[in-house]
Order: sequence, then structure tokens, then C-alpha cells
Amino acid sequence: MTSEHEIGIEPGQRPVLDSKLLEAILSFDTCTIADAIDSFGIRMRNEGFTRPGLNCLTGSNQRILGYAATFRVRSSQPPIVGGKFHKHTDWWSAIGPLPHPTIAVFQSLDVESGNGSCVGNVLAAILKAFGCCGVITNGAIRDISDIKELDIPVYAASLTVARSYMHIVDSGAPVEIFGLSIRQGDLLYADCHGVLAIPVEIAAELPEAAARVQRKEKSVMDICRSADFSPDKLMQAINEKEQCK
Repeated sequence: MTSEHEIGIEPGQRPVLDSKLLEAILSFDTCTIADAIDSFGIRMRNEGFTRPGLNCLTGSNQRILGYAATFRVRSSQPPIVGGKFHKHTDWWSAIGPLPHPTIAVFQSLDVESGNGSCVGNVLAAILKAFGCCGVITNGAIRDISDIKELDIPVYAASLTVARSYMHIVDSGAPVEIFGLSIRQGDLLYADCHGVLAIPVEIAAELPEAAARVQRKEKSVMDICRSADFSPDKLMQAINEKEQCK
């Protein structure tokens, strides 16, 4: 069941970032980090993030940052071989070597992505045991109370009752979640706004760039709240804000 696309992270290809840097990025929300990425001009501004429809179903204030472990799943029809997902364990050896923190990303291949649950309490517990700090899926999940108790944030499209015929088709292949293309090992940041892909080549510079964005935005908002507000002062603050992009 493990795909030939499964590549992991090759040494020196996509570096594993220092935990202090990851914590620094997490101190800003995804919106601020997205603006900081835009300031480097390394990708189009309409790329690198999920479109509306994905929600953190385990708590609105949760944030996760980690490296993607990708899976493609189906639940609308029985698997060709075997039955339940836990009958197939070859993906365990694929997820184990990935750097931590790891985020499990499940793309439902069904036409109706909410046909059956992509993740329930048992699979969530297994993923956490393998070092996953969170789960992202375009499909549905269930056992929400148990998953909350596991303290593993899950971003999904909806809730559902049954698992139906959920099974893992392959692991390590590129996936797409709400318009965001994700490869195994990509660095992802998710909060209540959605999921953002972070280019690792500029990651070390993002906290400083995000702080700069934050200062410029605050200057505009302070002018708008000020009793001394004037259109000229507002335009000056906006022009200064644009200089950081």
C-alpha cells in the first residue's frame, strides 16, 4: 500500500528547522506569517494556502506547525484487499522516520469527501503515538470527544457518524487539500484561518519579517482609532506599511 511516490525527506534536501525557530513562527498567526512570506516575493500571493471550508473541529484557538506525512484514503467502497484500516500497517514504517513535529494529511479521494470518516479516535491515537502533532483532511472525522481528550488538533471539512469503508490507498504521494498542493515533508502551519505552506528557504527570516508586518499594521490601526485621525496621516501610515512588502 505504500506508494512509489513516498520519498520522505532526503538529508540536505529540505532541512529540519530548529525548535526555537518553529516556536517563534508559532507566536504569530497564519495571516501575519502569510503577509511575511508575501514580502519576499518568492511565490504568487494566491498560492500556498487552503481555500475556505476547512475548520479546526477540536478547538478554534489551536495552532499546529510541522512536516507533512501524506495519505490518500477512500471510504465509499471496500478496499480491494483486506478490510479495516488497521489491517494494513506498512505505512507505519513510512511515518516513523519523518522529522518531528509531524502533521498527518489525509486526502479523501471520494467524490463525496464526507462519505465516511477519514479519522476517528483509534487512528488519531495511533498517529499521536507516532509523533503527529495534528491532522488535516478534506474529508470528515468522527469520535470528536475522544479526539479532543487525546489533545491532537484536527482540521477537517465536517463530522460524520460512521467510518464506512475507510482505508488508506497509499502514503507519501502528493495530495491536495482545499486547493493547497502538499508534498510529503512540506512544512505546514495551521490555525483557525486555515493551512499555510511555509517555504523552508526563508523560514529563518519569517519571525523578523512577521514582526515588521505587525508593527506596520498596528500603525495604521492606531491612526484609525486616534482622536487625531486625518486622511493625510492615514495615507502616510499606509504608505509606510506597503514599504514592508
